[in-house]
Amino acid sequence: MDMTEKTISSEEIFDGRVIRVKRDTVELPNGNRSTREVVEHPGGVAVIPADAEGNIYMVRQYRYPLGRLCLEIPAGKLNYGEDHRECGLRELSEETGYEPGKFEYLGVFCPSPGFCQELIHIYLATELRQGKIHPDEDEFLEVEKYPLAELIQMIHEGKIQDGKTVIGLLLAKDILRDRG
Repeated sequence: MDMTEKTISSEEIFDGRVIRVKRDTVELPNGNRSTREVVEHPGGVAVIPADAEGNIYMVRQYRYPLGRLCLEIPAGKLNYGEDHRECGLRELSEETGYEPGKFEYLGVFCPSPGFCQELIHIYLATELRQGKIHPDEDEFLEVEKYPLAELIQMIHEGKIQDGKTVIGLLLAKDILRDRG
C-alpha cells in the first residue's frame, strides 16, 4: 500500500531566525485532503565528549521554552548547507573548549517527525585536548563533568529529559563500556 501524502499547496506562515513554519494541503492515500503544519529547521549536531576515565563533559544552560536549567550534551544548530561533522567540532570547541583526537559518528535521529523535519546527528568525541571555551555571545552555560554511569542513572530517574542527551548517552554507553 502506498501511504505517501502528496503536497497540493504550501503556504509560509512564519520565517524566523531558527525555524520556518508552513501550512500544507496534502492529498491522502485514500484521495481525501488534509492539512499539515510543518516546522522547517536546518538540523543540529550533538556531541558526547568522553575522557579516558569514562567521564562525560556536559553543559548546563537555561532553556527559555522550558523555563529552567537543563543538563545536556554539547550541541548546536546547523547552518543551512553546513557539514554536520564540522558543526559538531565547532560546537564542541565553543561550548566546552575541547578538541577531540577521535570523532566518531554514532547516527542521526528525528526529534519530532509528526510536525518537524529536523534531524540531529550525534558524535562521540574521545582523546580530548583542552582548549579555551568560547560560547556564542548569547550563550551562557557551565561545563560539568560526570561519570557516565551517574548520567545513565539520572536518565532513569527523570533528571535528564533532553532527547538528544538521552539518545546520545545511551548510544555511547555500550561503545564506551566495551572499550573499558
